Amino acid sequence: MKNTITKKIAIGALIAAVYAVLTIAIAPLSYGVMQLRISEAMTVLPAFTPVAIPGLFVGCVISNLLSPVGIMDILLGSLASLIAAYGSHLLRHNKWLVPLPPVVVNAFIVGPMLYFYYGVDVSLIGCILWVGAGQAVVCYGLGLPLMKLLEKYRHLFD
Repeated sequence: MKNTITKKIAIGALIAAVYAVLTIAIAPLSYGVMQLRISEAMTVLPAFTPVAIPGLFVGCVISNLLSPVGIMDILLGSLASLIAAYGSHLLRHNKWLVPLPPVVVNAFIVGPMLYFYYGVDVSLIGCILWVGAGQAVVCYGLGLPLMKLLEKYRHLFD
């Protein structure tokens, strides 16, 4: 199939929808200090197509509309996803580094956001480490196998 603008929009919208549905479906685990957003495994998709960058961002915005942190998560959490997705795209030539930007960016943006705006009973360093650990589990534990699976279908993203 030719790489048309319609195809790019459809792929981006599909990524946004799947991200939002996965996040909302497991809502108790998707929000908070130790969050395990299964949808964050999808942060490897920018290694296959830059269209995943806005798709992940929009999916995160939609997901964060239900966040207990409120407007700060919609703004900062979604911004973190946008920055991380772009970082994953830049590191696409090294599969081991592709999941790293979502781990680091979310740890240092979402962790402090939870500490300062959500008022969790965990230290700032604790928030950063917990968010980073949750991201590492999902991005490396599920994201890398997803990348391996998608390698067979790389032509669909061209």
